[in-house]
Amino acid sequence: MNHKPILSSELRRFVESRLRTNLEGIEVTLRQVLQVQELGIEDLKETMEALEDSFTLLSQKWSLQILYMLFLRKNAGFGELKKVLGVNSRTLSDKLKSLTNCRYVKRSVEHGPPLRVRYSLTRRGHDTILLALPFLYYSSGNLT
Repeated sequence: MNHKPILSSELRRFVESRLRTNLEGIEVTLRQVLQVQELGIEDLKETMEALEDSFTLLSQKWSLQILYMLFLRKNAGFGELKKVLGVNSRTLSDKLKSLTNCRYVKRSVEHGPPLRVRYSLTRRGHDTILLALPFLYYSSGNLT
């Protein structure tokens, strides 16, 4: 069964309007920057290489799902993430380590008993998921 996210007509129009405005603003700003700076091929290559690690991590399976879950829940334990996402322990552990090392997720240890580990979004993780969600809605065809 295919579940598509549903937005009310009013909310859909609002999101589309904001997306359109934001995209136009980004395009105008980038064009202005590119006109002022004469970027050569090496400059473009350097820029792409600087973004490569982020592209790689965020495009991997489970990364955005983990960020989205933490956005919705504010914080969650390992077991809760595993249960809701349906991911195996090893994969979840690896993804959480990567997201923590790249400063998207914060790991907090609550001394017990019992000892508990909680995960939450950092500001970077929070902002990343806020930027990613409209893109995901838009690219999936849920927004026109």
